[in-house]
Amino acid sequence: MFDELLAIDPDADEAALVEHIAALERLKSAAAAHQARATAALDTARRAAEATRGVPAAKRGKGLGSEIALARHDSPNRGGRHLGFARALVHEMPHTLAALQAGALSEWRATLIVKESACLDIEDRRTLDAEMCANLADLDGLGDKRIEANAKTIAYRLDPHAVVDRAVRAPHERTVTIRPAPDAMVHVTALLPMDQGVAVYATLRRTSDTTCDGRGRGQVMADTLVERVTGRPADVPVPVEVNLVITDDALLAGSTEPARVTGYGPIPAAVARLLVACAAHDDRSHATLRRLYKHPASGALVAMESRARIFPKGLAKFIDIRDDTCRTPYCDAPIRHHDHAQPHHRDGPTTATNGLGECEQCNYAKEAPGWTVHTEIDDTGSHTAEFTTPTGARHRSNAPPLPGITRGNLSEVEYHLALELAAA
Repeated sequence: MFDELLAIDPDADEAALVEHIAALERLKSAAAAHQARATAALDTARRAAEATRGVPAAKRGKGLGSEIALARHDSPNRGGRHLGFARALVHEMPHTLAALQAGALSEWRATLIVKESACLDIEDRRTLDAEMCANLADLDGLGDKRIEANAKTIAYRLDPHAVVDRAVRAPHERTVTIRPAPDAMVHVTALLPMDQGVAVYATLRRTSDTTCDGRGRGQVMADTLVERVTGRPADVPVPVEVNLVITDDALLAGSTEPARVTGYGPIPAAVARLLVACAAHDDRSHATLRRLYKHPASGALVAMESRARIFPKGLAKFIDIRDDTCRTPYCDAPIRHHDHAQPHHRDGPTTATNGLGECEQCNYAKEAPGWTVHTEIDDTGSHTAEFTTPTGARHRSNAPPLPGITRGNLSEVEYHLALELAAA
């Protein structure tokens, strides 16, 4: 029956195709509702089992968000959100859950309602749930902003103090994040209190309005932001370390093999050569070279071993370059911890093979009971890590290949860390 629903009639007219698209959208919403029920049931079962084993209440369910994220092929951060969303829908917001099941709400719009009700107690949350979603006709035609605004309005009417208290606490969540953008660019995002954010934007815009040098408004605003944050002109390299991995052919012989910036991803060879040239010829910057040599015998990166529990600086740098981002499947967060796959207290060695680059959340999640991680160099020479969750589900991740390596030739090369790195 599922295959029949997904099948597209090659003779269908436009109206039938539109209805098919709408039916699939309703199916996605219904699937999200079923996922929420399954997630809540798993949460209840896991906590009950841990209570039977005598696990303290504060530690029950540890790592479950990460386990759910793996099952959904999602990041661990979102796994925690999925878990909280499911708990709220199933146990406290039956009308929102029913609207999601019926296709009157998308999963994202249901999430907006849950988010705006998070500051309320259970009774007020149930009241908001009924007002928003008891009558499915009331949801017709509402977009994301209307859904969010209506939920905010009801929440404030039900408990204005809770909403104000949340607004007072919100500045503690201020932060700055970075994520890759196309064409060797990045998005730097600041989450700020409203007055500060508006002031920053207004100041940058005012500067752009008074600058007439051929640059566009957005260019002036971006350059001004860089100059005021770093204290250096926008065209001067900033003194921070950027790990650029590039083959000798791409650097010296004009090869088009993409390079890789650790924590960012691939960049065109021409852009990489430009970065190297600028750093090498600008006396205001400082560039160092770490060499990685190919060896014709095997496909593994050289291991660096230590008896110390803490990864030495050179080995930690090696893992950063090899893993690029957190090694937990589907997690793209920056590396914050250098962790032993086989724990050190269980005689796990401090080696490149047993070492993993992980974000803080994933490192702590796998310390929960029932989690294991096994690492090895597979038959292609790639460093692999297999994560086993408490339910026995297995998820695999491979270290990304360095520039110049493809799956076809990986078994024929070996990268050796240069003396500069080993001595670092």
